[in-house]
Amino acid sequence: MTTRGVLYVHSAPRALCPHVEWAVAGVLGVRVQLDWIRQPASPGTWRAEFSWQGESGTASKLASALRGWQLLRFEVTAEPCTSAEGERYSATPDLGIFHAVTGIHGDILIPEDRLRAALVRSAQGETELEAEISKLLGKPWDDELEPFRYAGEGAPVRWLHQVV
Repeated sequence: MTTRGVLYVHSAPRALCPHVEWAVAGVLGVRVQLDWIRQPASPGTWRAEFSWQGESGTASKLASALRGWQLLRFEVTAEPCTSAEGERYSATPDLGIFHAVTGIHGDILIPEDRLRAALVRSAQGETELEAEISKLLGKPWDDELEPFRYAGEGAPVRWLHQVV
């Protein structure tokens, strides 16, 4: 079953840009050339976005191919299809990678076991429930990536909005 999605490279040093293209091409099995523009939120870095279509699980493969590269900020989304829920991956150098399952309207779906574990950690005094839920929703990643989601004037951009 095929799905489609978008890769948002929010910031990458210039020297890393060709490696990002090669990694994406390796996952998709086709030549990829991204349209890189300067990232005003982090001088000296570049941003790009790429719409893709592939088998269910392609978002996971893209995120895996890009994860662990320091100085790279990115998000990968996949729309739900008949055989799978949607997905969202967000990655920053400081926080690492975040994964969420998304429903047909883009809402993050949190498995009940993860909610139960958050309740237990909160009840045992290990953490605040609000902080646990914030992490389950990816808020720390959204907070860090938000300034990078806005492109320079006149640049093509698709806005990603937080679900509140």
